[in-house]
Amino acid sequence: MTTISVAGTQVCYTSTGDGSGLVLVHGTSADGRSNFGHVVDRFTDWRCVVTPDFGGSGDSTIPTGPLALDTLVEQIAGTIGHAAPAAVDLLGDSLGAVVAAATAARYPSLVRRLVLVAGWADSADPRHQLVFGTWARLQRENSELGNRYGLSLAVSPGFLATLGSETIAEIVRQPTPSDTDRRIDLGLRIDIRDAVSTITAPTLVISGKHDFLVPGYQTRGLRELIPHSEYVELDAGHAAFPEKPDELVEIVRTFLFT
Repeated sequence: MTTISVAGTQVCYTSTGDGSGLVLVHGTSADGRSNFGHVVDRFTDWRCVVTPDFGGSGDSTIPTGPLALDTLVEQIAGTIGHAAPAAVDLLGDSLGAVVAAATAARYPSLVRRLVLVAGWADSADPRHQLVFGTWARLQRENSELGNRYGLSLAVSPGFLATLGSETIAEIVRQPTPSDTDRRIDLGLRIDIRDAVSTITAPTLVISGKHDFLVPGYQTRGLRELIPHSEYVELDAGHAAFPEKPDELVEIVRTFLFT
């Protein structure tokens, strides 16, 4: 693992494989390994895959006080600049999609192609405020309750049922990455509508048909703001990487190869 200093913070990332860069940006309650560890080797035959831990995940740090999106954008831009000699393909999942989109808007020279999975552009939606506000409160008061709530919304009902009671119990007992509550709180304060309208990189936006954390109408709203972007809907929940890894990898590889 490589550690760098960015804007007064520490950012850790791993890289594996050869070729041009593919940077994978994780979501709110994950780190690089838990979000993408099972799919990294599906890209390393033709890409150097970089998986940073941003904003309080792993050994990466963030300043005290309310977490700013700008901090995470600078961390990802700094990682790209340190890990890759040229523009990279950038993929973000959930909050990572928000960060990736904002990074592509601010630093267009760093991004060749952009993939946004289960992202959104604006948190003002009343349902979003209810869902994320409840999640933040549960996470602060009892992390297991926060995990239960998050899991129930993040995966499709059918997939959740197949996990079985023992696996579900094991998942919800797992400790969340540090500062998860601060990243959930950031999820209540997103507004990148103006920024994403300036994105110039070819962009693929992916949504889950059964996403109850960030429903399809929010992800489609993000897509509508990005010029000349493409849209794909998967038969999955918010957590598409564990639910549909084969289909998702194939879609991403096809888009990045074109």
